[in-house]
Amino acid sequence: MPRIISRKNPATFKTLPLYVEATPDGIAYQSLGRPLNFSEMLERRKPVELPDSQRFAVELANLGVSVRLTLNWQGREYWLLVRQRRHDRGDVVLKLISGYVPAHELNLPLLTAIQEVAEECLLETSEGWLYGRFGDTWLPAPYEGALKYRENIHFRLSPRSGAARPVQCGNLTLLERPRAYVHVPTASLQLVYDLRLDLPKESKQLSLLHVDEYLENGKLIARLDHSRPDLYLIPLEGGRPTAELLTLRQGQLVPASTRGLWLAESFAAQDGWLVRDERIRWKDWLALQNLTPKAEKPEGTAFSNAPAHSPQVRLDTATAV
Repeated sequence: MPRIISRKNPATFKTLPLYVEATPDGIAYQSLGRPLNFSEMLERRKPVELPDSQRFAVELANLGVSVRLTLNWQGREYWLLVRQRRHDRGDVVLKLISGYVPAHELNLPLLTAIQEVAEECLLETSEGWLYGRFGDTWLPAPYEGALKYRENIHFRLSPRSGAARPVQCGNLTLLERPRAYVHVPTASLQLVYDLRLDLPKESKQLSLLHVDEYLENGKLIARLDHSRPDLYLIPLEGGRPTAELLTLRQGQLVPASTRGLWLAESFAAQDGWLVRDERIRWKDWLALQNLTPKAEKPEGTAFSNAPAHSPQVRLDTATAV
């Protein structure tokens, strides 16, 4: 049974449009104009035309962040992906943890990224939920009033090696060197941070659950549903992904079907600074990675791209990431 664990007022959300300049050596962005609310930002998220994928100057609707989060668990590494039903596009995808960057964090998008991890990725053990830290900074615990967190142990986030080409906010170079791309269909600049999640040894019967917010009757509602954890793992071998999809429930890895599965656009091919696709099929992504897909059992389909008829409106994701 889904449980409401948070209610918030979305009216305080403001972001800023961007002016972006790119060369083959790097990309830079700065704010442009006045702050926008969510509806105003959506109106600007329309396809842009950029004939040169390496060198351009363009106005974009917003800045979004994603986290390619690598979980270290029992001696193996896994990428963490979350399931999202995109009502505006009528599909279901697996995406990276992601969010819109608010106006006051435009020059520190890493802060938005780690807050999104705290909000979207919940770690439950047999004795309660885990707090998190990034270096010396405690991650927020947005559901502290509804969930029992453990006081004595926590997980740790840390940066992994960054992208080769620098990203600048004005004259400031982002030290963590996120991967950057312009998503052409939504006129947005996307930054992808590469982070690692290490668990304490005391984590027993670990379950991973995804929590997202939806706009309902003027409020942002977050629900927790143990029957639909909506957080998935791709195992890594030698740092490279494999053709397997899993969930983690009470310390047990459970295979998940990939039939009918789509991944969000951050997994699609990037040309220079541009990503032109809305999404990519799982099997096509495997082909890009030179991976052989595993045979699927005939029963059950985990994912469907049937149109979404729910009146709920997505507010928290960066784009199709």
